[in-house]
Amino acid sequence: MYIFTDYYRNKVQLSFENHPFSRLPKHVWVICKYNHQWLLTEHKERGLEFPGGKVEEGETAEQAAVREVKEETGGIVGFLEYIGQYYVNGKNGDVIKNVYFANIEKLIKQDTYFETNGPVLLNEIPTNVKQLGHYSFIMKDDVLTYCMEKINE
Repeated sequence: MYIFTDYYRNKVQLSFENHPFSRLPKHVWVICKYNHQWLLTEHKERGLEFPGGKVEEGETAEQAAVREVKEETGGIVGFLEYIGQYYVNGKNGDVIKNVYFANIEKLIKQDTYFETNGPVLLNEIPTNVKQLGHYSFIMKDDVLTYCMEKINE
């Protein structure tokens, strides 16, 4: 279990155990790779981030992860793996989010990418991402750091 504060100074608990905070999380975040590059999306307000969002009524977290990747990047998930789960004790309420790693089979150009400007491919995630203004706050805490270490194991 890792405990730290996020970009907004909320307490975060991250675990790589099997659903330690909830079997039915309401949010997902998907770290994606496509053709040996990282696949992010450019959120219209927050900046660059890996795709993710809310689990909708009647869908599982895994289904939400696949849907969010498709909606925000046009990516078709070929492989999806649960990495971990984190709990944010936020000032505006608590959030429990599953983190997944996805290998993307193909990218499909779409007319809309919903609340994002679509896919962004990067050869690497900058080591100083926390200091870069064009990246979302979601990329600026240790959830990204620890999950990338876990993926690279």
